[in-house]
Amino acid sequence: MKLSHTVRATSAAFDDPNLVSTGGLVPVLALADRGGLRDLADTHLTVPTHKGANAGLKVASLVGGMVAGADSIDDMALLRHGGMGRVFARAYAPSTLGSFLRAFTFGHVRQLDAVASRFLIAVAGLTRLLGAGTGLGAGTEESGAGAGYALLDVDDTIIEVHGHSKQGAGFGYSGVRGLNALLATLTTATTAPVIVAQRLRKGAAGSPRGAKRLVGDAVRTARRLLGTGQLVLVRMDSAFYGRGPVHAALVGGADVSVTVRMDKAVKKAIATIGHDAWTTIEYTDAVFDETSQKWISRAEVAEIPFTAFAAQKKSEQVPGRLVVRRIPDFNAEKNKAAGQDTLFDVWRFHAFFTTADPVLLDTVAADKTHRHHAVIEQVHADLKGSALAHLPSGVFTANAAWLVLAVIAFNLTRAAGTLAAPDLARATTATIRRKLITVPARVATSARRITLHLPQAWPWENAWTALFDRVSDPPPGLAA
Repeated sequence: MKLSHTVRATSAAFDDPNLVSTGGLVPVLALADRGGLRDLADTHLTVPTHKGANAGLKVASLVGGMVAGADSIDDMALLRHGGMGRVFARAYAPSTLGSFLRAFTFGHVRQLDAVASRFLIAVAGLTRLLGAGTGLGAGTEESGAGAGYALLDVDDTIIEVHGHSKQGAGFGYSGVRGLNALLATLTTATTAPVIVAQRLRKGAAGSPRGAKRLVGDAVRTARRLLGTGQLVLVRMDSAFYGRGPVHAALVGGADVSVTVRMDKAVKKAIATIGHDAWTTIEYTDAVFDETSQKWISRAEVAEIPFTAFAAQKKSEQVPGRLVVRRIPDFNAEKNKAAGQDTLFDVWRFHAFFTTADPVLLDTVAADKTHRHHAVIEQVHADLKGSALAHLPSGVFTANAAWLVLAVIAFNLTRAAGTLAAPDLARATTATIRRKLITVPARVATSARRITLHLPQAWPWENAWTALFDRVSDPPPGLAA
C-alpha cells in the first residue's frame, strides 16, 4: 500500500460537521438503553448537589466513552465531535464528568455496584451472553468449563499508577506502585467470561481483603443470572484460601476449588498418598499413545479426602477433597543432566482443595478444570488494554467508580459482540471495538429520519448490520 498522491498534493481540514468517528456507538448505546442503564443509574445513584444531577446520562456518557476507547477523563471529549450531537443528546464535557466522579463516596460506589449487577442481568436476558435468554445471539461450543459447572473465578490485579497524588496508591505483592482491583468473572461451557463483581482496594492491601463480601456478591449475581438449579464452582488461588472466601461461596450454594498453601497439614496429607494412586495426565509436552490409550507424561495426579481448616472449631471446618498434581523437580532434572542422579525421583507438588462432586469432576477432570482458572488473567489484560489503562483521578472513590464503569463497558461490549456474530462472541474488547465500534460514519437527515452512511466494503458489514438490526427492530423478548 502507498499514497495515491504525494503529501504535498494532499490536504486535510477538520471542517465536516456531519462525520462521526465511532458509528458503532449507535447500536451499542441502544442496547444499553434496552438494558435500562440510564434508568438504573437514575434510580440507584444518589450523588448529592448539582454534580450528581442527571446521573443516568452521565453514567451513559462515561460508559459510551469507554466503549469507544477512552481510558481517561480527557478522552471523554471524543463524544463531542462532528455529528455526534445529531446522533446523541446530552454528551457531557469531560470536566463535568470528572466532577461527577469526584463527588462519589464509598456508599455511592456500592450503589454503582448495584447498577452494574442489575444491568448485567438485564443485558444477559436480552442476548445469549451466558448462553441463555431470548436466543438473539449465537453461542459457541468451545468447552472451557467443568462438566455441569459454571465457573466463577476470583483474583486480583495491580493497576499501576504514577505521581504522588493518587489516594490509596502503594506497593503491593507485585512490587509495583498502584491500586489493587479484585474481580470475579463468570464463564459457562459455551460462553466467554463476563465480570459479575468488582472492588478497588488500596495498593498495599492483601489479596484476601474484602474477598469474603465480593465472593458472596458474585455468587448471588451468578445465581440470578443462571438460576438456582445451575451448579457453580468458585475457583481461587492460594491467596484466597481462607475461611472467609470459602465459607461465602458455600453459603451461597456454590462449590469451591482453591489452591492450598503447602503447610504442615497439607504436606502430611500428601505423604499418605500411595504409590499406585497416581494417574498420568495430559500436561505440557505430553504425548498420547494410541496403543496403550494412555498419556505419556511426567505429570501425575491423585486425591485424598481432606478437611480444610481442621484446626478451627467444627462449624468452620469444611470436608472435601485434596487433589494433588506432581511433576519432576526442575533442579533434580538439572542435576541428572550433570550426572548427579538421585537415589529416587524428586517431585514438586501442587495441591488444591475442592468440594466439587466427584461424580461430575473426577480427579483428572478436577485438576484440568482448576488449571483453567488462569482465564481470568485474560480479563485483567483486556481491561488494562482499554478503560483500565489508567485510573484517571487522584480521588480513590472516583477511581473505584471508574473501575465499576469499566466493568459495565466490558460487559456491554461483550454483549454487543455476542449479538453481532458468532466469531465475535468470544473476542476481546479491542477486537470488537476495531470491527464494530470505531466505524466512521456520515450523518444525514431526510424526512425526520437519520441515516448513517458507513464505509463501503467494510469487512465486518454483516456483523455491524446484524447488531444494528437486532437492537433497532428487536423481537418481542428484546423489546420488553
